[in-house]
Amino acid sequence: MRQGFFGGRKVTVFGLGISGGGVGTVEFLVREGAREIRVTDEKSSEELADSIAKIRGLPGVTFALGGHQERDFTEVDAVIKNPRIPWTNPFILLSKEKGIPVFMDSSIFCARSKTPIVGVTGTKGKTTTSSAIAHLLRNAGTSVTEVGIGETPVLSLLAEAEASDVTVFELSSWRLSALPSIEKSPHISVLTNIAPDHLNYYDSMNSYVEDKMNIARFQTAEDTLIYNAEDPWIVEAVRTLNSPAHKKAFSFADHGLEGMYVRDGDIVSREGAKETVFASVSDVRLPGKHMLLNMLAALAATRAFGIDLETLSRSISSFSGVPHRLELVAIHNGVRWYNDTAATIPDATIAALRSFENPIVLIAGGSDKNLEFESLGKFIAESPSVKTTILFSGSATKKLVASIRVFGGARKIAAEVSSMEEAVTLARAQCESGDAVLLSPGSASFGLFRNEFDRGNQFRNSVRAFSSHL
Repeated sequence: MRQGFFGGRKVTVFGLGISGGGVGTVEFLVREGAREIRVTDEKSSEELADSIAKIRGLPGVTFALGGHQERDFTEVDAVIKNPRIPWTNPFILLSKEKGIPVFMDSSIFCARSKTPIVGVTGTKGKTTTSSAIAHLLRNAGTSVTEVGIGETPVLSLLAEAEASDVTVFELSSWRLSALPSIEKSPHISVLTNIAPDHLNYYDSMNSYVEDKMNIARFQTAEDTLIYNAEDPWIVEAVRTLNSPAHKKAFSFADHGLEGMYVRDGDIVSREGAKETVFASVSDVRLPGKHMLLNMLAALAATRAFGIDLETLSRSISSFSGVPHRLELVAIHNGVRWYNDTAATIPDATIAALRSFENPIVLIAGGSDKNLEFESLGKFIAESPSVKTTILFSGSATKKLVASIRVFGGARKIAAEVSSMEEAVTLARAQCESGDAVLLSPGSASFGLFRNEFDRGNQFRNSVRAFSSHL
């Protein structure tokens, strides 16, 4: 995987995508001097028009769109697959049968990177934690490249990362699945939490957790593993992995472990036998206990990187969160409107609902990822703070509605809608001064929206159309 590895070779880019990841991969291969770059995707040229426009005319690039051809996986030197395409895909299996190496942007990046990587994974909280780590490091005078956060293509940032002091890399389970091929994990690895997710992709929770644990699987005694001591999945996985890396925990309570925890409203750092109170929980501007855990994880990671506690203490209050994660979009006629579109699993929506004390008009529902909605339905039905629920049509909504009704909450179902405009219009009619309107779907976005970010952007735009936004 040395520089120039792809030079003079014929490479298939499997999955161009509409978000730019495949574009970054193609541009990387052009810089590498690949002889021919075959771009294939099930989507049509019309659906991929924006992505195609960015790479059309680049040397050696040809397209096979609207389907795939076997020769693009058997008569090439290498395949680079989109992270969302499973390793069990028949075309991937065909390449492997022929002995053709299959890569991913994450494995190429991590193999090439010569600068330290702080890797962050978890079912939820990855983006907030990654962004908080980057913020704390920059405030300490450290140059940072953020990778995998948002929609910027990973391989487009490789050169920038080489010129930085450190890379903060948000890693999904899909991207982590490629790390065994290079037997390399980040220098500092952070595990935020694990809950059922992507069970339409994985055959079991165990296989999902296995991919997550690749973030630490290849760490050495010179590396550091930061983990959530409140999460039973993570605690068991860390115990089973038995990594030689130095371990630091983060938690609400004192478990007697090195790392960061909360005591009597203070944030405490423990290093060996030494305890230091260096900040207050009130310094954290993010709402909700789950957001506090994200900040504790970020503090543990930056401390492991060598940032002193005094500097960290000064930086906590200046981090105000990231878009699409309990983002306060507007305050209008005494109603606060929050965008939490990144809550794509039921547990994330429950955590968001627990962040509020005022009455909530909830906008939720959508497409299913083979998840269970009983706990969310029970919470909505029984929570005195949830006034009513507006639901996007979809397979997840059918399961959520059934669960809400089982627990006696039928009166809390306002309506099912098929657009963001309908949802926001109905929410305006249902709320009053002192309420919060919360978009926190607990479901995937496909069907009505391009992705969860499109869903959040539509919510933001709809709300700001009638409000004096923040």
